[in-house]
Amino acid sequence: MKIIVTSIFVQDQDKALKFYTETLGFVKKHDVPVGEYRWIALVSRDDQDGTELLLEPNDHPAAKEYQKKIFAEGIPATMFGVADVREEYKRLIKYGVKFTIEPTEMGEVTLAVFDDTCGNFIQIVQK
Repeated sequence: MKIIVTSIFVQDQDKALKFYTETLGFVKKHDVPVGEYRWIALVSRDDQDGTELLLEPNDHPAAKEYQKKIFAEGIPATMFGVADVREEYKRLIKYGVKFTIEPTEMGEVTLAVFDDTCGNFIQIVQK
């Protein structure tokens, strides 16, 4: 068994698609209409056959409440691995990305946390 798709709740699929592709550098793999929303799945530019990230609309009340509460508590919705957290931090700062935690060493990892502008905090980690 392996993870093939994971999702993140977003407030606006179009805004999220733009941020996750243009700013973070993910590649759109699927963009299929599903009722009033879309099945938008992204993949890493370096692993286009790997795990897909689904930009899931937070329209359901439980999803909206979950997203709102973890954001209010400063809890990252997910974690992405990067080769060099400090370099990625510098790159994203140039795009105007707002960080809540600057690159910080914690044991065997270096991490940073930023606001994805779509209702989530995202943690990036370098091992």
